Amino acid sequence: MKTIEFRVDGGVALLTLNRPEAKNALDPVMADELGELLEALRADASVRVLVITGAGGAFCAGGDVKAMGQGGARTHAQRRDGMARYSRICTGLMALEIPVIAAVDGVAFGAGFSIALMCDIVLASERARLCLVFQRIGLIPDMAAHYTLPRVVGLQRAKELIFSAREVDAAEALRLGIAMEVLPVDALLPRAQAIAGSFAGASPLAMGVSKRALQGSLGHDLQAVLDIEADGQATASGSDYAKEAVRRFAAREPAQFRWPAASS
Repeated sequence: MKTIEFRVDGGVALLTLNRPEAKNALDPVMADELGELLEALRADASVRVLVITGAGGAFCAGGDVKAMGQGGARTHAQRRDGMARYSRICTGLMALEIPVIAAVDGVAFGAGFSIALMCDIVLASERARLCLVFQRIGLIPDMAAHYTLPRVVGLQRAKELIFSAREVDAAEALRLGIAMEVLPVDALLPRAQAIAGSFAGASPLAMGVSKRALQGSLGHDLQAVLDIEADGQATASGSDYAKEAVRRFAAREPAQFRWPAASS
């Protein structure tokens, strides 16, 4: 891949957006590579957790505006069809049943902010800056931001962040619940990898069921959620993972999964 670095170690996948000269802005090449990789990950049972970060002190500066200006005149249908490669990223990322952690350093603007919002956990460095910048150039947020942002911060605050196109620093991201933790720059990726390493020891079956249930929870009624839980619990409780976890508990042996303590 030309614009992405990817490696897997012990079930933990690290995906690095790698166009540092453009602050990892999302151009068509990166969009296609990211979409293909995310689709491949869905079928790779060896990957238990995914960490997404950016190279060169930035997460992602959004869409590559320079590349947008080089496309020439296009019809409405052509412009709409051109969004398919970005929708592919969204469906691929949201369909993953493994935990996805965003390690956000520096700018996460536009599509970069959207990508972070689609992740299950967002860790931010102290110098992180997030912004749905679209209104400044006469555009609207895309890559599912209208779906994800209200679910994180509530509808009124989502409107304010989208309408104003203002920046959110790391401290405010933490207050709004966009970031789960804010860390010094040097501690950001190690913390993401520590959490990812812990997830690698969790039950992939139980994690997948819970993730699907949570993602659909706002669209389900109580009975639908109870049915999902009943089916999921019946499956999970019969798994080899659950049987081994019970054995370890009874034998007072270390658990397979344990959340890592936060660094002081």
